This record gives sequence, structure tokens and C-alpha cells, in this order.
Amino acid sequence: MRAEQKSATRERVIASAQRLFVEVGFGATTIRRIAEDAGVSVGTVMSVGDKDSLLLAAFDGWIGAVHGARGEVSPGGDPVTRIGDVVQPFLDIFDADLHLAREYGAVLARGSQSTEVFGALAVALQNDFEAVFADAGLGPDAGPAARAVYLAYLGLVMTSAVVDSDAVAIRADLESVAAVLIRSTVADTQPEES
Repeated sequence: MRAEQKSATRERVIASAQRLFVEVGFGATTIRRIAEDAGVSVGTVMSVGDKDSLLLAAFDGWIGAVHGARGEVSPGGDPVTRIGDVVQPFLDIFDADLHLAREYGAVLARGSQSTEVFGALAVALQNDFEAVFADAGLGPDAGPAARAVYLAYLGLVMTSAVVDSDAVAIRADLESVAAVLIRSTVADTQPEES
């Protein structure tokens, strides 16, 4: 019973933080305000996490919901566009509140906090990217290309706050990376002309 109550309190604190981050902004949201909104003490909020941790937990919830609702990557079509399509649902979260997404990117870039959802999502995205690259004919290079695109995606998300990029720019940059990987891999497999 106590574990259930602790879990319910944690969820209430995160829900309050999510709501306040969206309604009043990350900077204007204080731990005290989250505590008042959740109906708990400041100490209880701090036992769940500081503002950065609560922001990561909020995004974990949003990203986790999108991740859970995703379907399989369908075969066929332009592989570069398909790479963009794989990440678009996550970029839509960023577009919903670009300022908050930039705060999230800044927290990730600082590296002082970890996020639960990135573990499972990293594997899923790399698998999706690998399927796209395999369909594009990259053969044994599909796995390494998928890892490279995933790392590019992470870098683009984490630095979005610093370079002032939005979801459209992140997708365009990621698709450019995918296009280069496809072109270079295809060029490496072409027989040389004599």
C-alpha cells in the first residue's frame, strides 16, 4: 500500500510539473508552486526531483506515450523521407512548445540528469532506422548507418537550445545526414569504371 501511495504521489507531482511547465513556462515554475499545485510539501516534490529532473520526467511521459503508440515502419518509399517520418512524432512534441523543448534540450546537454525513456527508445529508433537502411540496400552497413543517424538525432535534439533550431530544422538536418550515408554507402558498393 505504501509503495502505491508513493507512486501515486510521484505521478501527481510530475503531472503538476507538466501542467505548470506548459501553462507558465519552465523559468516561472518553482518547486513551491509545483508543491502547491500537487497538494504536497516542498520536501515531497524534492524527493521526486529538482526542476530539471521533473522536466525530464514530463518529457519521458510525453515521449513514452508517443513511443507506445507508434507502429511498425512501413517498407517502401524514399528512405530519406522515411527516416524523417520515424522521428516526426517526437518532433511534434517539440513543436507543441518549442521553448519548453529547448529547456529540455539544455537539460540533456548539461548531462547532469538521465532519462528513462531514451534507453528503450534508442533501441527502437535504431531498429527502425536499420530497417529503412536495409530496405534502401545498405546491407551490412544498415546497422552502423542506423547508429550514426540515431546519434545525429540525439545531437540535434540536445543542441537545439544552443543553436536555436526547431523541429523542421532538426528533421531537415537528420534527413541530410541520412542522405549522405546512403549516397556514400551506395558509392562504395558501385564498381569502379575502368
